[in-house]
Amino acid sequence: MLCQFGFKNFKSYKNETIFDFQAGELSEFKESLIKDDKATPLLPVSVVYGPNGGGKTTLLQALSCLITMVVFPIHELKKNRMNLIVQQRVNCEPFLYDEKSKNEPTEFNLYFRKNNNEYRYYVAIKNDIVVSESLFRRGIGAKKTAVIFTREENNIDLGASIGKSGINTDVNPKMLFLSFLAINYNISVIVEVQEWFESCVIRNYANPITDLKIMINENESFKKPFLNLLNEMGIDVCDYRYDSEKEDFLLTRKVNNVDYSLLLSKESAGTRKLFGSLPILMIALQTGRLAIIDELDAKLHPKLLRYIISLFTDPKINKFGAQLLFTSHDMSTMSNEVFRRDEIWFAALDDEHSSELYSLYEIRKEDGKRVNATASYNKQYLEGRYGADPYFKKMLDWGDWA
Repeated sequence: MLCQFGFKNFKSYKNETIFDFQAGELSEFKESLIKDDKATPLLPVSVVYGPNGGGKTTLLQALSCLITMVVFPIHELKKNRMNLIVQQRVNCEPFLYDEKSKNEPTEFNLYFRKNNNEYRYYVAIKNDIVVSESLFRRGIGAKKTAVIFTREENNIDLGASIGKSGINTDVNPKMLFLSFLAINYNISVIVEVQEWFESCVIRNYANPITDLKIMINENESFKKPFLNLLNEMGIDVCDYRYDSEKEDFLLTRKVNNVDYSLLLSKESAGTRKLFGSLPILMIALQTGRLAIIDELDAKLHPKLLRYIISLFTDPKINKFGAQLLFTSHDMSTMSNEVFRRDEIWFAALDDEHSSELYSLYEIRKEDGKRVNATASYNKQYLEGRYGADPYFKKMLDWGDWA
């Protein structure tokens, strides 16, 4: 489970930026939180809003960049321990609107939980060269933190847990030491970290190719709950099968007791989107994965988006601590009936053309108080009260065009 993600000097983000999945002291939707008796509760879902070009997608890209840097070398050498559900590798690029920043490293700082441990993983990259890297572990609820390894350029120091394993520290400067350890050794602490990274789901629905990538099977153990979900969401399908000749799925509906089949490619865009995205979300829920999805709302009716969110916020369904991080332009779901205040985030450009990220819970009104839990979030957002104003500050004078 993701606790916190920080990064600096990545694409449109110049300054240190913190995204937090740790729950604040709020009264709303406490029952939806992912709880541990010894640690801060975590949020099951977070959404990022903001204008086009403000940095919503870039936040997801920053997290995806770190994840893919770790898992792709492992996967290329067929050393991964879990099936990867990632779309493509994201390149590490610095902030370019500043002469100083473009010559400095990009930094990532990640806190996550796996089993009974909490990990901190830090990486600094410049021109594809690893400048600094470190991994620390602490038992959940414990005070003492153990060093797994630290790295400053070519100098690598091993912690007590792996220091006696005869490990080679002569590593290519472009390879993460974490990936190197996962590829070449079978060390329990590294396996645990590797499995967390490999479990992350990354999807970008702003890319039309994503709709063509469908992870689905015809086993009854999967088919029945999948069809139930489709039916609950108003997609009346009683069966499906893959037609190898047409290289497409056939969806079956029963009308007046007669079965009719239609190719998925002939279905509506919304149906195709659900058919492709629901299996991914089901896998995340069934195995407690983090799902990182850009433009989840694309081609979906707002009620269907609400339903997907509810799958993650219902502890009876989300039994294994799955988390959903997504971007959206859908205003109808920006509501106190759907989200906690600390689950709503905004990304926008500042005066230096650098993105900044903040949550609704962090915003203070003129009297210094936080936004009320009873406020109309979407209305106030459209009025520009939250800073990440989605509309142009100056509209065209249409009279000049007459």
